[in-house]
Amino acid sequence: MNKFIPLIISGVIAVAAVGCEAPPSKTSADAPSQTSESPNAPTTETAQKTQEDATGQVRKDQIESDIRAREQRNNTTGGDAQRADADLKSEVRGKLEANLPASQLTVDAKEGAVTVAGTVPTQEQLNKIPTLAKEIKGVKSVKVEAKVAPAESGSNTNNKSGQ
Repeated sequence: MNKFIPLIISGVIAVAAVGCEAPPSKTSADAPSQTSESPNAPTTETAQKTQEDATGQVRKDQIESDIRAREQRNNTTGGDAQRADADLKSEVRGKLEANLPASQLTVDAKEGAVTVAGTVPTQEQLNKIPTLAKEIKGVKSVKVEAKVAPAESGSNTNNKSGQ
């Protein structure tokens, strides 16, 4: 009987995990919630805050630690070729966040196909997205639905919303 309880519990957890689809990973709190959403240009203040958060030493350390932990787990389990969608989303998001400051991107993944949507402040950053994403083991293809949207001053955003 004692051997069956862990089996039953693990079975329930596995079924619950399969039934729940994780939401896309986001590089900032202001990034779109889904890759299908139409992104808006961030305000100058929001872009500056996002850049400060992404380039802060604590955040860089967190991203590097997360990447190292996943690499160690993949090396241990031999999971380089087949990667969980959640792992791909998280790793690609971390890679983009660390290398594209002031971006507001949402990352989704399904069976190695990664979709990136949202905004970046420059064309140069937009061009880097596929290259950075493909550096993550298990990424088979990258679809970029992001657009260049330089930050707008707060007063312009307020005028747009009032129209």
